[in-house]
Amino acid sequence: MKKNGRKTGFSRRDFVKGVCGLSAFAIVPRYVLGGDGNTPPSEKINIACIGVGDQGMRVMQEYLKKPEVHIVAVCDVNRSGKYPGNKIKGREPGKEEVEKFYAEQRQSGAYKGCAAFNDYREMFANLKDFDAVLIATPDHTHTVISMAAMQAGKHVHCQKPLTHSVYEARQLAEAARKYKVATMVFTAIQASESTRQLSEWILDGAIGPVREVINWSNRPVWPQGMERPKETPPVPEGMDWDLWIGPAPMRPYNPAYHPFNWRGWLDFGTGALGDMGCYSFDTIFRVMKLKAPDTVAASSSGLNSETYPRSSVVTYEFPARGEMPPVKLTWYDGGRKPPRPAELGLGEEFGDGNGGILFIGDNGKILCNFQGSNPKIIPDSKMQAYKQPAKMLARSIGHDEEWFRACKGGQAGGANFEYSGLITETLMLGNVALRFKETLKWDSDALKVTNIPEANKYIRREYRQGWVL
Repeated sequence: MKKNGRKTGFSRRDFVKGVCGLSAFAIVPRYVLGGDGNTPPSEKINIACIGVGDQGMRVMQEYLKKPEVHIVAVCDVNRSGKYPGNKIKGREPGKEEVEKFYAEQRQSGAYKGCAAFNDYREMFANLKDFDAVLIATPDHTHTVISMAAMQAGKHVHCQKPLTHSVYEARQLAEAARKYKVATMVFTAIQASESTRQLSEWILDGAIGPVREVINWSNRPVWPQGMERPKETPPVPEGMDWDLWIGPAPMRPYNPAYHPFNWRGWLDFGTGALGDMGCYSFDTIFRVMKLKAPDTVAASSSGLNSETYPRSSVVTYEFPARGEMPPVKLTWYDGGRKPPRPAELGLGEEFGDGNGGILFIGDNGKILCNFQGSNPKIIPDSKMQAYKQPAKMLARSIGHDEEWFRACKGGQAGGANFEYSGLITETLMLGNVALRFKETLKWDSDALKVTNIPEANKYIRREYRQGWVL
């Protein structure tokens, strides 16, 4: 089957090879798998960490423990993170953390080998002999930093969501192909056993052809639906506000934006759908073999010119894929939830604290936690009667380990920019649909809404002067 000149059908063999973005695993060297803590220095991946606030610091601390990795630099627009009442860190505490960790591994008890930068562009221009970057900055700067890294020949592991707009996602996917570096998005669920188990159940026909998927989230847990604050307090000492704003339109500093609440603001974050959909849609796309949607429609509590709405419902329609029928995917957030399935018994949980996923087939339903974990056929009597199929899909060596392998010239990781870019495009298209009452008709090849021309100005955002992609 072809759509817009592209083949969309696939065989059972294609399903088995591609369900997790990975083909069958080959035997890999022991240094790729790690685990003995004795990786020679020549085989370590030298990494610079860009964004070492609360999230970035946690990721960096985990990577310090990995035998395949050597952290050589940190970069953050904030110097020391001395904000009242929050836990944000900064480049000086990040540098201190790295050097303390490596000093403890040395007999001398001393180490001073971590560079620190304010501006990632300065880092790329002046830091020598490093291989890769970890990016943990706010959403609106992911694209410009990732692009600069790939153009410099560096491997990239970027926090989700990959980008802030539909256009940016396409550009990063194309750049990853062009520059042939190892790319990955921090959606570790792609490497999980549950994603593979779900895929095998669907392939086995456990609930028959699936025509509908429902996904709900407990987000946002940050403010949305408010207006821009009028107060203009001073920028905290040590913070380069101009660099934090980056490609977004300039505005005065306010703690309503930074450190955490930027997720709800249109200029900086991607709302509940962009933030959490990266996890659940990753599972849904792999299990259902989804490509680009044909249409998307949305309703919400109301979108103003500054923030995402307090709650929303977004519905996508996807075309058939080979023998798999067209499927409707509906997203709920902000306290909105689908009706509780009649097949659930009294006291049975409907998803988990973060939300859930419900696959609806012609012959039954599968209920999972928000990221696809703990799948079960409902009602329980059908689960007990189901004879699970033999494992047929390749299992992952681990999310981070997949990226390490790719950095060393091996097979690409499952959440690489080319695969995750399509998911990101779909999520960001849902955010565009929040602005319109009509259903948007989508031409993925042309990267264009075909029936509402004014929607296309939101596919690609304008960068402020001095910032380019």
